[in-house]
Amino acid sequence: MPKRGVLLVLKPLDVYPPIPAAQHLPNLAPSSSSPSPPFSALNPKIVSFLNDRLKVHKDTINLCQDVLRCKFVDWEPVICNNLCHPIRHVDLVITIGGDGTVLQASHFLDDSIPVLGVNSDPTQIKEVNELSNEFDAARSTGYLCAASAQNFEQVLDNILESYIQPSEISRLSIIVNGHPFPTYALNDILIAHPCPAMVSRFSFRISGYNGPRSSLSNTRSSGLRVSTAAGSTAAILSGGGSRMPISSRDLQYMVREPISPGPAEAPLMHGFVKPDQSIFVEWYSQEGVVYIDGCHVTQSLKFGDKIKISAKAPVLKLYLPQDLVRDHNPKSYRWPSVL
Repeated sequence: MPKRGVLLVLKPLDVYPPIPAAQHLPNLAPSSSSPSPPFSALNPKIVSFLNDRLKVHKDTINLCQDVLRCKFVDWEPVICNNLCHPIRHVDLVITIGGDGTVLQASHFLDDSIPVLGVNSDPTQIKEVNELSNEFDAARSTGYLCAASAQNFEQVLDNILESYIQPSEISRLSIIVNGHPFPTYALNDILIAHPCPAMVSRFSFRISGYNGPRSSLSNTRSSGLRVSTAAGSTAAILSGGGSRMPISSRDLQYMVREPISPGPAEAPLMHGFVKPDQSIFVEWYSQEGVVYIDGCHVTQSLKFGDKIKISAKAPVLKLYLPQDLVRDHNPKSYRWPSVL
């Protein structure tokens, strides 16, 4: 049997600024000639918490690498921020970090290579409860991550033995002035002015390939967000949107903070787009940006640009967490223990 090729995509270790050990914190006396120190430098619990997050992430990387050394695979690590070319010639991509690392890796993948996300630093509910009155002790959500340090070897063995198969997750495509953007969004896109305090002016309508077009909505707002099913639990849900089944091929859109929409337009500020439909946007501000899956990938806009958004994009083959697999296709669910 030929060896499997694996690309290990790692969340950077420098996601937090250098933090001194709590016992080495300087004696920071107030001084009129020096700025106030950062809050984290004054609270040893926060310092300890952030240092522990970094340690847990490093330990997970080391554990996964040790497991891979014992398997019949060839593997190579790369920091996700260093990805710059489409990923080719491997059988599996494993991301170690959180959902953000999965998102970054997805921008370099078509529909031929499956992805396994490893949550390197899961949130500990007990820790959150104990520290909730002092600071936010949430760690990584890992909604799209099927593994953690505790079960990585079992999940990997199930993949190598073909006991489990990846799910096909919808992405969305963006075409600006007739030119397709080379990156597909796994979670969502936000079209907005680069300054969040500025008003975004644009018009949009929904149009099907064979069906009627919706009426044109002319809006002044904080921008337009469009999400996939996978992204429906993220920003659009926080803004008042709806959670969608992970298997849905629909898109969901929401106009953010519309300014005084009329009675006829108010119901159009939030809705869904079928797989055979597209959203057509005309941008009428001097500046604009399309933010793809956060802020790592962007596309600048200018007055008069035309944007087409649709689900006509290659799916991402992603190994989903067990609970999402059951919801996605319970009849085909298989997750046996590997001894």
